[in-house]
Amino acid sequence: MEIEKYFVHAASYVDEGAKIGHGTKIWHFSHILSGALIGKDCSIGQNVCISGDVIIGNNVKIQNNVSVYDGVFIEDDVFLGPSCVLTNVTNPRSEISRKNLYEKTLIKKGSTIGANATIVCGVTIGRYAFVCAGAVVTDDIPDYTMVQGVPARQTGFISRHGHKLERKDENGFYICPESGLRYKKTAQKTLICVDIEENQSLPKDMRTGKKSYKHYKKNPE
Repeated sequence: MEIEKYFVHAASYVDEGAKIGHGTKIWHFSHILSGALIGKDCSIGQNVCISGDVIIGNNVKIQNNVSVYDGVFIEDDVFLGPSCVLTNVTNPRSEISRKNLYEKTLIKKGSTIGANATIVCGVTIGRYAFVCAGAVVTDDIPDYTMVQGVPARQTGFISRHGHKLERKDENGFYICPESGLRYKKTAQKTLICVDIEENQSLPKDMRTGKKSYKHYKKNPE
């Protein structure tokens, strides 16, 4: 491990054999187990545990009190809110060992898991999907989809900037009120952005919020 390339708070532990990318910061009371792979420019908050069979992409933000268990794979630009829960066995029992049966959970690029949400293992969270605070996810979530409730159900589509997409232009494209980026439904009834490639990073002038969520909700135009 090349410690000088990333920051680890003195109250945290990084086991030998973990690999951590340049610019990543690991804050108080966290533990990164041997074998874990963490990308560049990530932020790992207080009291986070990352198990050894976990792969985390670049620019991932994990807030306080989150455990990322074996079998979880997280792509670039994902946000995990405070105290959200990730699991790896659907039917756990203390006296039954299922370490050889951990179920894969995939959280795709740019998605958000809200505070106190629970992700039941074996699902895929689509690109730029948004799991609202407190939701319980038991099924796959398509790209650009917002889900709420227990169990989580779709309540709309959401933009890459985190705004519910409700307004359409004269050509039938959904318009993000903050960025102006256009989105359209595919033949599979999922959403894609038509103005920027799915794997392309946002331009720098689109990466800083200038007005609050409440402002755009009150002024959707």
